Amino acid sequence: MKSMKKTILALGLMTVGLVSAQNSDMRNMLKVGVNGGFAVPAENASANIGVDLSYQNLITPGFGLGIATGYSHFFGKDNNGVKNNDFGVVPVAALIRVYPKQMGFYLGTDIGYGFIVGDKNVASNSTVERPDGGLYIKPEIGYHNKDWNFAVQYQKTFTGDKGEILNQKYSAGAIGVGVGYNIPLGK
Repeated sequence: MKSMKKTILALGLMTVGLVSAQNSDMRNMLKVGVNGGFAVPAENASANIGVDLSYQNLITPGFGLGIATGYSHFFGKDNNGVKNNDFGVVPVAALIRVYPKQMGFYLGTDIGYGFIVGDKNVASNSTVERPDGGLYIKPEIGYHNKDWNFAVQYQKTFTGDKGEILNQKYSAGAIGVGVGYNIPLGK
């Protein structure tokens, strides 16, 4: 019975949030950005660079939900004779943002699935196949104003033990920075 009450309460809160999101204070925006960083751990890749595209709806002035995608290109590196190939990650994720103030610092994350694309094999001198993807997360902390977002972020696609060669684990993770521009879509 407690579970039923919690479910009804959660649905009620979601309904109130969606209905109140239709008032004149609601903000819908498209976010377009770029990011770059260093691969961690740097076993099969050295760095990454990418583009971000997301839609955000401010449910309340301090809380946003939306969807996110983009493309991050990881540059393969040689590692003890293993000639790792470049690869990309295409996320399909939910976007969550918390804005304590109208302008200033914010916290957020994208969470979903990261599709890994590129050469079929992890390395040009190996027959080990790269993983297809896995759980994707991208937590970030940053500064925002009406038009711009600047962030320090970590992104990771979890692949388990797929793509391992000898002692090299396959990693699709990076720590870096990003900048994004907000395009308002109306109230």
